Amino acid sequence: MNTPSHAILNLVIFNQQLRDQASPAILIGAVLPDVPIFVFYLLMKFVYRLPEKQIWSEVYYQPFWQGIVSTFHSVPLAVLGLLIAHFWNWQLIEIGFISMVLHSLLDFPVHNNDAHRHFFPLNNYRFISPVSYWDRHHYGAIAALVEFILVIGATVFLFSSTLTHWGKGMLVAVNVFYLVGYYRFYLKS
Repeated sequence: MNTPSHAILNLVIFNQQLRDQASPAILIGAVLPDVPIFVFYLLMKFVYRLPEKQIWSEVYYQPFWQGIVSTFHSVPLAVLGLLIAHFWNWQLIEIGFISMVLHSLLDFPVHNNDAHRHFFPLNNYRFISPVSYWDRHHYGAIAALVEFILVIGATVFLFSSTLTHWGKGMLVAVNVFYLVGYYRFYLKS
């Protein structure tokens, strides 16, 4: 699933009271699992100047990078963090870890050959879904459309309760970006 979708869908999953009190924690937890992937890409693309194909078909699958990505997508590690935060009554951090778990649960059914090791470090199992959120050979066009529809619905739901113009602008921007992206990657080609 695309990272902005995690942010919007995680906000919808939490109730209004928690959204009002803990939106930054929800958003950070929703995005944090994918941060190593962004760092990896920026480093490989702009520092090492590697071609896209090499980045995503070779370097991404090296054990070092897979270990980092697996750590940030690990449900057991997020649950451990959640339990520690709960024990110390760090409520915002607890909400952030819950949001990280939700991120992994939303990723689980839509990753095919790029599946994460969600149970790392307990095991190296990867659930290889028959569906991919991006790969048209694995229903990517359908999965991307379903994701887009969910994000539009979530945006409509969140829009009236979003208090800032910045927040509303971000919701609209994500939807416009998805519309253009869907057209470009699935309809135009």
